[in-house]
Amino acid sequence: MSPAANSPTKHTAAPERSLNQRMDALQKANVIRTRRAQLKRDLKAGRVSIHQLLLEPPEFLETAKVFDMLLAVPKYGRVKANKILQTCRISPSKTIGGLSDRQRAELVGMLRK
Repeated sequence: MSPAANSPTKHTAAPERSLNQRMDALQKANVIRTRRAQLKRDLKAGRVSIHQLLLEPPEFLETAKVFDMLLAVPKYGRVKANKILQTCRISPSKTIGGLSDRQRAELVGMLRK
C-alpha cells in the first residue's frame, strides 16, 4: 500500500481571516450574546412572551437553541422542556431559525396550554 492510502483524510482549514475580520466577528458575537442574555432575563421576569419570539424571532435569536430559550421561561426546567420538545418531535439541539412551520406552530400550541 502506498503511504497516501494509510494517511487519515485531509481536512481543509478555514480560510485565513484578517485581524479586522476577526475583530468584527468577535464584536458581532458579543452583541448577540449580550442581547440573548437580556432576552433571557426578560423571559424570566415575564416582560417578554416566548410565543411571539418563536413565531417571529429576531435575527439575533435565529441561531439560539430552542431548548435554551425554553429553560429561560418561568416554570420550565430541563424535564418539562425535554418533554415538550419530544412531544413536538423537535431535537433538543434544534435552533429557533431551523424550526419548520409545523414544529413552530406545534411548539407554540403546547406552550399555550
